[in-house]
Amino acid sequence: MFGFLGSADENLRELERLLDADIHVRGNSVTLTGKPADVALAERVIAQLVALTARNRQVSPEAVRHTYSMLTEGSSDSPAEVLSLDILSRRGKTIRPKTLNQKRYVDAIDNHTIVFGVGPAGTGKTYLAMAKAVQALQAKQVTRIILTRPAVEAGERLGFLPGTLNEKIDPYLRPLYDALHDMMDPEAIPKLMAAGVIEVAPLAYMRGRSLNDAFIILDEAQNTTAEQMKMFLTRLGFGSKMVVTGDVSQVDLPTGARSGLRAATEILTEIDDIEISYLTSSDVVRHRLVGEIVDAYDRYENDSGPQVAHYPGNRAQRRAASREGRR
Repeated sequence: MFGFLGSADENLRELERLLDADIHVRGNSVTLTGKPADVALAERVIAQLVALTARNRQVSPEAVRHTYSMLTEGSSDSPAEVLSLDILSRRGKTIRPKTLNQKRYVDAIDNHTIVFGVGPAGTGKTYLAMAKAVQALQAKQVTRIILTRPAVEAGERLGFLPGTLNEKIDPYLRPLYDALHDMMDPEAIPKLMAAGVIEVAPLAYMRGRSLNDAFIILDEAQNTTAEQMKMFLTRLGFGSKMVVTGDVSQVDLPTGARSGLRAATEILTEIDDIEISYLTSSDVVRHRLVGEIVDAYDRYENDSGPQVAHYPGNRAQRRAASREGRR
């Protein structure tokens, strides 16, 4: 019962906030009252949370929210099963999908050679892909992991940064290093990189190569051009798997350039063994406010009012339009 209720009854308070049925807890008994439909939903939510505790999974307010969301979406998947799927464990920390769309994304990576993970910040696109890459390496399904991102501002701004080329591009690749350190022994990473088992490099380094027996992740793919995306996808070699992640609402390309991620999700939809997985603000696994912030910005940018309608669709264009408006 303690695992179900949570510390200081935090899970119970979250249930009371989400559900319309009245919840009464006495000893080891939970009593529900209210309209039949409300009671039925509450019973299903609570049953799934009890199933989670029976599997020795920690139930948190976040798990309560995700369980409620999955059941109200009408999915036939069991939230207890979704939230119990382990991908990777290290030092007592387990990486697993936390929403139904994340579970579908992970399943797509298992079942397809190329997967696109498209969604806003905080939905776990890159983190889950990297966990699957490390899992595949440990299971000897691949012999190396290749992680890459486009260095969008590789023009004059990059030139003004101090240091060698590798030192200049390091800030663009730092998020990938950080995720790796969450999933592997930090002492082992430099050795694996020196041996070529793990490679973290800007997208430009992929040109002219054929990548065999590798798990390849392209992050921040919304900042590729259509030509760069085609170049990257055609690097696929035998025995390899590719995951491409990005957020088409966060494009930093120069004005007039079309996102290669947006183009690819339109061009490649009919090809077998390529899957496009979409995640939404409801899949955000950071602080609860992050999902609400994403929704608020989407509503603002989709507004038909005169202040918003004349702003173009990517960040570089919006900044330029904003400067012009201030003049």
